[in-house]
Amino acid sequence: MKWNLFDIQMINKDRGSEFDNMLIDELLDSFQINRSLSMKSCPYNNAVAESNFKMIKAEFICSRRFETLEHFQMELLEYVHWFNNIRLHGTF
Repeated sequence: MKWNLFDIQMINKDRGSEFDNMLIDELLDSFQINRSLSMKSCPYNNAVAESNFKMIKAEFICSRRFETLEHFQMELLEYVHWFNNIRLHGTF
């Protein structure tokens, strides 16, 4: 799957050291991608995303083996459909 980087309007950065990088800054500037920074020392800003990544890893990634990128993409689309439309979701 190919993406046009000019279609990306914003990236959320969590102030991690991997984003404190001149090359990343030049790339974002070149493609006119805006930055949305999390508040300093506030882990709760990314809590929902981190929770979702954990579920994806536990329910999807760890239980499968992918032979090709296309196989992975097909399985991921099926997982997202299952997650959004079939999987039971709870609230507290």
